[in-house]
Parts: sequence; C-alpha cells; structure tokens
Amino acid sequence: MRPLVTCLALLLGLACPALARDLPARDTLYQVSTLDALLAGVYAGALDLSELPRHGDLGLGTFEGLDGEMVVVDGRVYQALADGSAREARVGRTPFAQVTFFEPDLRLAGLDAAGLDGLCQALDRALPSPNVFYALRVRGRFDLVKVRSVPAQARPYPPLAEAVQAQQVHEWRDAEGDLVGFYSPAAARGDGVPGWHLHFITADRTRGGHVLALSGAGLTAELDLTPALALLLPDTDDFHNADLSGKRDEELHRAESDPAGKKE
Repeated sequence: MRPLVTCLALLLGLACPALARDLPARDTLYQVSTLDALLAGVYAGALDLSELPRHGDLGLGTFEGLDGEMVVVDGRVYQALADGSAREARVGRTPFAQVTFFEPDLRLAGLDAAGLDGLCQALDRALPSPNVFYALRVRGRFDLVKVRSVPAQARPYPPLAEAVQAQQVHEWRDAEGDLVGFYSPAAARGDGVPGWHLHFITADRTRGGHVLALSGAGLTAELDLTPALALLLPDTDDFHNADLSGKRDEELHRAESDPAGKKE
C-alpha cells in the first residue's frame, strides 16, 4: 500500500498546462468543475473529451448540456444516453468529470451484495482511511443493475435536482459489465459526492448509466488509493456567474435518489 500522502492541487482555470505537468502523474484524481456547480445547473462544456485520456483511464462524469452519463474505462470515454444505450464518445466537451490512472492497491474478492447500500458498506469497512479518495472498479456478472440517465437539457439550464425529474430508468438482470467510480471523503463535500459515486457499463459497451441499485454475489472489487486531487475550475461565463453559495445536501439527495423513493 502506498503511503497516505496528503496532496491537494487546485488549478484555477483551464489555462495552466505548466502546473498540470508538475502534478503527480499517476496517483491523482483529475476533476473538471465541482459537484455544486453541476447541482446549480452549470452544464456548459469546460474541457474537450479528447483531453480526458491524458489524465486518466478510468472515471465518470457527464456531457455538455447534461446529455447522458459518462463512463471512462480502459482509457475510452463512453456516453450512456437516456434510452439506456451507450456509445463511445470521441468528440464534444464535458462540464463535469473525474478520471484517474487506475492502479489497484487493494483487491476484495467474494463480495456478496444484496443491494447497493450493502456493497458500499462492505467497501467502507475495507478502506484503510475514510479521509482520502479511492477509485473503484468491479468487473463481473451482476444479478441486477438499475441505472438512470438524463436527456440533454436546453438553456436556460435547470438545476440538477429538476433536470433528473426527466431521467429514464433502466433495469437489467444477469448483466455482465464494469462498475466504476470514486469514494470521496466528507472533506470533499461540494466538490464531489461524499461517499460512493458509481456508474455502470455492460461488457459489450452498449448499455450503461448512473447506478441506482444493484445486487450480486461473489463480486471482486479493486480499489486504488488516490491521495492527490487536481481540480480544474471552468473558465466559462456559466461558471463565473453561477451562485455557488450555500449548502446543497438536499439537492444532492434528490439528484442521486432512486425515483422509486428509496436512496440505494
């Protein structure tokens, strides 16, 4: 296990290539914008998709206009659309994304998950510390995966808690694929989702979305301790003019919740 090194790099704006080159090359969570900005409806593209693989080969996010859910796996960027289908996305921009170079430090085999909460609790118990970031990849066959995706939004962009009211939910049984995402510590509240934020894509890369529920047995999870954060704040009018004051815990709960009423 690599030492728990505290390293927080805040890169203000996107015109900082020299600073970016000085960051730790591998153990960095590279993040575009903040969760609070996304909750506030800042969906204008801030970074070209072609730039993401330079900073990580695994991750998640969304697309300009909130047009679907992003899954980054094996260095490829996939777009899970509102109809549940997924496709590789090579052009376009992202308003929010998180990627890292995935190099597992910890492997957990034989995990049984009757639900998403159960899986997250098992992962929580295995973390060496709750106060740093971790990247996660679970590959295998799931008894159930329930996901959502949101259709593209039109200006003026609504807050995320309103936009997800139009989300489309898809449920698949006996689904083989990749569960990817990040654990963010409580100290990262506002920048990312405290706790686990997970997306899914099938093994054939044709279906996917933001995970609302799942179950499975005998799962194997790989975790990558990621102690450095590179946070790029968008150089866009939408971001500069957004009201990002105040806490958005209730908005986050509504945006992340299962529409059936239970937050998995």
